[in-house]
Amino acid sequence: MNAKQTQSQTQQVNFKDCEILNDALMSEKQVSATYNTFAGECASEQLKNAFLNILDDEHRIQSGIFQDMRSRGWYQVEAADVNKIKQAKQTLSSQQC
Repeated sequence: MNAKQTQSQTQQVNFKDCEILNDALMSEKQVSATYNTFAGECASEQLKNAFLNILDDEHRIQSGIFQDMRSRGWYQVEAADVNKIKQAKQTLSSQQC
């Protein structure tokens, strides 16, 4: 192996903070979804409670990442339109059994 091959193999990929936080947020969403499924489909009450505690921790982590990204302007949240909210409420109310 020559020096050029060795150099190309040891080069690191440098990610921006925004990319790292975005990846962390996506990962937390997946982890939370998985723990949610585990807790919802668990036959043991003790194990279910353990999953719910972990899920609560994961929600806090996810919220922290979200707040950090939002404060840096990397996660834009659009204000909800009042008319769309009313329409969604009416739609959901009419679908109830």
